Order: sequence, then structure tokens, then C-alpha cells
Amino acid sequence: MRYLLTIILIIFFALTLSATTFAQSDTTPTSTVTQQQINELQTKIASKVAELKLVEKRGIIGTVTDSSDTTLTLNDVNGNIQNIDVDELTKFYSSTSSFGISDIKNGQTLGILGLYNKDSRRLLAREIYAMSTPSNIVIGIISDIDRVNYEITLTEENGNKVIFEIQDTTKTSVYSQKSLARSGFSKTQTEQTAVITGTPDPQSHGKFLADRVIILPNIDMSSFLKSGNIPASASASGSGLEFNLPGK
Repeated sequence: MRYLLTIILIIFFALTLSATTFAQSDTTPTSTVTQQQINELQTKIASKVAELKLVEKRGIIGTVTDSSDTTLTLNDVNGNIQNIDVDELTKFYSSTSSFGISDIKNGQTLGILGLYNKDSRRLLAREIYAMSTPSNIVIGIISDIDRVNYEITLTEENGNKVIFEIQDTTKTSVYSQKSLARSGFSKTQTEQTAVITGTPDPQSHGKFLADRVIILPNIDMSSFLKSGNIPASASASGSGLEFNLPGK
């Protein structure tokens, strides 16, 4: 009888020990997975906090010096180079009916809003605005013409020389008989009085990209300047140059 009781007790303890072992086997993985999930969540939170510290909203205005389908390089108003990333979420705005990354050209002025990464020092563009650039207006005598590089040097009254590069889009006209007639770069001559409007060339300091050239034949610019009657009052606009001369 004692022998049978001993056998029963051994079996009982063996079953109890086995059940405890199985219970531990079942709960341990659950505990490990839970801790792993907590660790992953903490890592994600820490990463997000670090990211928020590195990223800030920023706006930039500058002139395009290089562009591709996914990146832009701008020379901002302070003379600093800014690297811009463009993705599928970037929105484009312009006064024209259609404007996108493929329409952006070197020398164009853009206003960009986006997320600036302090670590990479790049701006992820969220909105890009095409901005009109006010043209510089120069009145002077054509002192030199570079027909190889398509450049006109205009000398102002004070002797300052301004170089304008003639582009495919440059409009050249001659003022005659109180009206403007179309002309061309090939017909331009030295010693002629001219009014030229243009924007700074981002790739060449001190040079301008001409958008409008108006030749004033048979007008002695120096006499007008001395009398105080500047022969042209001009304003850059989408429709062209508003041009006024003293009556003859």
C-alpha cells in the first residue's frame, strides 16, 4: 500500500512539474515579443523626435543655376547656394496656364516653400512659385559688339560699361518715326544709342541676359542727358516695354 502511494505521489509531482514547464514555455515567448515591440516603438519615437529636431519649414527665393527632374540648385538673395529636392508631392504655381519641373530654366527666379533638413542642408520642396524678375534698364551708347558670343556692350554716360548677352528670346526693335519696328542682332551697329533691359546672368558676374533691345538711331544720347530729358522711360512688363521719347 505504501509502495502504491509512493508511486502515485511521484506521478503527481511529475505531472505538476511538467505543467509548470509548459506554462513557462507558453508565457516566455509572449513576454519576449511584448518587450521587443516596446523596444521597436521606443526606437521609432526616438527617431521621430530626432527627425523633428533636424527638419524645419523654410522659404527660399533665388535664381536657378541648375536643374534636373528631381533636383534644383538656386543662388539665393544672400548669394548662398541652395540645393532643392523635388518629388511627386511638390506643387508648382505660375501665372501661366502650365508650369512644372520641365519648364524651369537657368536664370529663372523661384520662390520655394518646403522642409529644410539641417543635417543634409537640403530643402524638400512642397510648393514652387515662378516669380517675375524685375528687369534692369540701361541707357547708353553701343561701344562694342561681339558677334561670335552674341554680346553687346553698352557704355553709360558715367563711362560704366554693361555687357548684355543676346538670347534666342531677346526682342530687338528700332525706334523710328514715333513707332517701333522689328530688327535683329545682325543689324545692330556700334555708336548707336540704345535702351536695353535684362536680368543678371547667374553664371557670369556682372553680365546681363538681354530680354529687350531698342535702338535709337540718329539720337544724340549725351545731349538728352545733359538737358535732363532722358530719352526713355521704361518699365518691364509681360507685354513689353513702355517707351516714351520727347517730341520732335
